[in-house]
Amino acid sequence: MAFPKPQYLFLALLILFFLSKLSFAKQSRINGLKLNVIDRCWRKNPEWKRHQYQLATCSIGYAGKMINNIGNDLIHYKVTDSSDDPINPKPNTLRYGTSIIQGKVWITFQRDMQIKLEKPLLISSFTTIDGRGVNVHIANNACLMIFKATNIIIHGIRVHHCKPQAPGIVMGPEGKVIPLGQVDGDAIRLVTASKIWIDHNTLYDCQDGLLDVTRGSTDVTISNNWFKNQDKVMLLGHDDGYVRDKNMKVTVVYNHFGPNCNQRMPRIRHGYAHVANNFYQGWLQYAIGGSMEPSLKSEANLFVAPTIGNKEVTWRKSSDKSGGTWNFHSIRDIFENEASFNITKGGDVKKPNYTKEQNFKVLDAKFVKYLTSSSGVLRYNKNYVY
Repeated sequence: MAFPKPQYLFLALLILFFLSKLSFAKQSRINGLKLNVIDRCWRKNPEWKRHQYQLATCSIGYAGKMINNIGNDLIHYKVTDSSDDPINPKPNTLRYGTSIIQGKVWITFQRDMQIKLEKPLLISSFTTIDGRGVNVHIANNACLMIFKATNIIIHGIRVHHCKPQAPGIVMGPEGKVIPLGQVDGDAIRLVTASKIWIDHNTLYDCQDGLLDVTRGSTDVTISNNWFKNQDKVMLLGHDDGYVRDKNMKVTVVYNHFGPNCNQRMPRIRHGYAHVANNFYQGWLQYAIGGSMEPSLKSEANLFVAPTIGNKEVTWRKSSDKSGGTWNFHSIRDIFENEASFNITKGGDVKKPNYTKEQNFKVLDAKFVKYLTSSSGVLRYNKNYVY
């Protein structure tokens, strides 16, 4: 039997190598057309696992770039134990990484995990929870809280079936045990937090809401998430009497709301929200609402009204204090299935006034289904990200 000469074998292997590279490049170009600016920043890199910290440079909106979460002093912590002890967390558990480890911490997971938290998980400043490449669920009891903390990334986690928690003590940031009052069953709750990026998570079926930004929290970007199967989805602002939330600034971009979402996508109190390039797959009561004179710039979103029921996107709570003064503006939104948007008449559209590092281009609403097509936790197969 004749064997090919070594030079021919080498040539064949070389051709196969370049063909595979060309195939990957072609696929990358195709995928690049569908990727939003955040995902283009890291998903097109086939070596993203080796360069996972690149993610911190990809954020947009009010959170800005999360470069404070990376650097030479960064600690890489891997979760290998799915158990939870809220008072004395064990090494290798998620709570140990978010509370005991000091400094900049980048948390990943060894394998697929189902984590049932015994008490709310308080996350320290300069912490990244990165669920890429595995399938991590935090579910069926307490969930996540960011309390008086800053510079936090939550990426690639499924959080669902969260339940209210009675008052108790819990290990908090910097390894300090702190008392917590009654906690509602929210998936993720921000309390007096700043510079927070919540990206590519899947949130659903919680007893209260999916995401609350409250008590003076600000500089928050909520992007690429999938919110589904929920009554109250997203609350921006603690309550009508909490005036510190007037300084709240939140970017809501590239998210998918639905199916089976009822209201608060988001509901805004006092502060300002830039809601752009999101896909609204129906609602029951309303999609976007608020009270206490909030400001909203709804820009290039796709609103698909429910087949039966309320077609109006917005809801406003009237009160004597607010005097019915609103600043709700719709710019380049697309409305399907007879959806409508009750805009503020007169007055200027309040701009987000982003800094250079926060700024991004809002694309035409006709591209929203592409921009949000991979919202929620991503799927992974070797080097490919879906």
